[in-house]
Amino acid sequence: MHPGHFLGASTFATTVLASAIHGLRGDLHHSHQDRALEARAGVAICPTYANKVYTDSNNVAYTVYCPGFTNGPTISTTTSATNLAECMQACDGQTGCVAVNFQTGVNICSFIGPTVGSYVYASNFNYAVKVSATTSTSSGANGAAPTSVAVTFNELVTTQFGDSVNLTGSIAQLGTWSPGLGVALSASQYTSNNPLWSATVDLPPGTNFQYKYVQITSDGTINWEVDPNHSFVVPSGVASTTINDKWQKLSTTTPTATSSLSSVVSGTVTVSTTSSAAPTSTCTNGPDSRNCWSGGFSIDTDFDTNWPNTGRTVSYNFDITNVTLAPDGFTRPVMAINGQYPGPTIEANWGDMISITVNNQLQSNGTSIHWHGVRQYHNNGQDGVPGVTECPLAPGQTKTYTFQATQYGSSWYHSHFSCQYGDGVVGQIMIHGPATANYDIELGPLPLTDWYYRTVNYHASLAEHQNALPPEADNALINGTMTSNSGGKYALTPLTPGKKHRVRLMNTAVDNHFVVSLDGHQMEVIAADFVPIEPFNVSTLFIGIGQRYDVIISADQSPGAYWFRADIQDTAGCGSNFNNGNIRSIFAYTGHETETPISTAHSYTQTCSDQTGLVPYWNSYVPTGKTGTFTELTTSQLQQSENDGSITVYWQINGSALSVEWDKPTLEYVRTSNTNYPANANLIQLPTANMWTYWVIQEVAGNPYNVAVPHPIHLHGHDFYVLGTGTNTWTAAAASSLNYNNPTRRDVAMLPTNGWLALAFQTDNPGAWLMHCHIAWHADEGLAVQFLESPSLISSVGGIPSNFDSQCSAWEGYYNGSPPYLQHDSGI
Repeated sequence: MHPGHFLGASTFATTVLASAIHGLRGDLHHSHQDRALEARAGVAICPTYANKVYTDSNNVAYTVYCPGFTNGPTISTTTSATNLAECMQACDGQTGCVAVNFQTGVNICSFIGPTVGSYVYASNFNYAVKVSATTSTSSGANGAAPTSVAVTFNELVTTQFGDSVNLTGSIAQLGTWSPGLGVALSASQYTSNNPLWSATVDLPPGTNFQYKYVQITSDGTINWEVDPNHSFVVPSGVASTTINDKWQKLSTTTPTATSSLSSVVSGTVTVSTTSSAAPTSTCTNGPDSRNCWSGGFSIDTDFDTNWPNTGRTVSYNFDITNVTLAPDGFTRPVMAINGQYPGPTIEANWGDMISITVNNQLQSNGTSIHWHGVRQYHNNGQDGVPGVTECPLAPGQTKTYTFQATQYGSSWYHSHFSCQYGDGVVGQIMIHGPATANYDIELGPLPLTDWYYRTVNYHASLAEHQNALPPEADNALINGTMTSNSGGKYALTPLTPGKKHRVRLMNTAVDNHFVVSLDGHQMEVIAADFVPIEPFNVSTLFIGIGQRYDVIISADQSPGAYWFRADIQDTAGCGSNFNNGNIRSIFAYTGHETETPISTAHSYTQTCSDQTGLVPYWNSYVPTGKTGTFTELTTSQLQQSENDGSITVYWQINGSALSVEWDKPTLEYVRTSNTNYPANANLIQLPTANMWTYWVIQEVAGNPYNVAVPHPIHLHGHDFYVLGTGTNTWTAAAASSLNYNNPTRRDVAMLPTNGWLALAFQTDNPGAWLMHCHIAWHADEGLAVQFLESPSLISSVGGIPSNFDSQCSAWEGYYNGSPPYLQHDSGI
């Protein structure tokens, strides 16, 4: 499979129409590729002033280049500038500064001098050179990068009269894998002896991309070249270059283990298995056919039982370090991945293998990474839960997690080491696949989270020992940024008039639940967690902690700027935030990016209840009758008085608060056939494979106080079926009134205050799987159980990785060496 299968175009019949669509690619360039640049700048210097002169507030003129940086010598750096404009202003007062590099996302401004240096392409940098220091804009001398390189694509392919050939690829200038938005090649030089199709495209030097040619026959059929994709890096220091290609046909040669394939996703891509054959020519994933995929796979394929094997491994490297960041203008310590918050987005295709090497460079903390919602089918040892599937990763140690994207959709990853993810160890997951509704533009993840100025670990320690309300968040972040009294900025999301945009909403919070809305617009919901659903429209949408919704937003209103709102449901009882009511980002139509919205909010009633009407696309019928016996799990809070007069707060299930042994995970018991599990492991045995299990979670009065709140319940290793909920006390008679006919299916669901939640899932994935409340304070205080599923099969299906012992040995050596922090909570 190649990326064109999921970002292809609808079938179109004539070259005339192809050329008309091709004319839109300039708009797509600004709405897609430059989105990251604009969204991170309070003053939209990039891309508005790209390759133009900008005069700052000190009346100093600069030539602006974006993206990219200059490799001239760095005089010094500052983190006080929050955008490129402020970076230039700071340079004005710096002796010897002739240029600036501004690293977006982390907001690091570097002063360059006394020489400028040369241009280097980098998507997460912008830079500016004082006009007085710029001597040339064509050769790249003295730091001024060439504005573009004319890249000529020559393709030899024999076609029939009336056929056309288009070029598409991984960058916006080539249509982002959409043939209709790509480049129409010319056949002006075509002869029978030299079937040449050609086109020239202006591209920034240093651009690294993949591409393919697509043949459109006279009857509208689209034929792709077979894998692999072509790859190219635009050279620097030249005005033009030429690529000579020949149409790639299906080969019977099996690729070797050292061959390379290209992919639309970021990261290193290597062949690990043979790839499937050519894509289907009749149904290509595109704006008008998102239900399609390739190789016989489509939205009708139930990924529980069938998924592609693409032969590709997408690799990432995560360095987790202690840094200082100010995502809303307020500076605080952060545990960041690759120096950024949130961490890098993992992007893959359905069926890809994903490999992430995690390097723990934290000063005084263990860590782990859990891939939230990823089923980890027959792969329990990669689930990333310390004390359950692994020992924590000790400082200085490295672990590579490997798993296949058997599902598709949107999710996130986070540390499962106590409440560490609230201090920064978190990021997004985007797995491309078919969809239940059509859209034109992929806008990617839009994560939402609460944000605390003291560390979350500090607040968790207080919450564990106080008879008080949960800590109030100081702010919330949308796509990693927000405004505050200390500065900051709103995230900016572009809208192209008349187009449909896919946005991947996800709640990655510690304690806050959100209702989101976009003023003046509807949202078409197409997926809940990793489950495709029958599309429906809403104006407001509740998102519990850990939940994800894929929505389509049509830019069908008057062009302008509109507020996107994320409201904490404080009056309903599921979160508290000092900045509630002002947690917003901006969705702006093309040409309105610098406007401040004046739009009006949708009205709604605060809630802590899940969105209703989530009908899975695949019909699922949960069996009833004698197999439908429900096991009750009660949740309650215990405040225990200690001998010194203090209290310790526990959240219990069936009277027991989970506490894992970091140095002896559950899989260690399984590996050594030790069935003497500690009572506070909260372990539930499910020894029989392929059985339906039925559970009802009931909130009951605590001791000595009845602390009744809603809980977002998350299950690892499975989706579950939500058969029903209630706000009263569960009785066995309620089982007959539940929905067993294609019920809602997801991996996080809300347990109502003083109520119950009825769930079902099959024991079809051997492993030790955690089920827990995703409020960090509650998980910290023990609100979790483990399902030990088919333990006799775990080893045989590859559930225990080969580095299990060495990771535990390294942890034991670290933890027995007087670490500064000891386990004081559940450990998860």
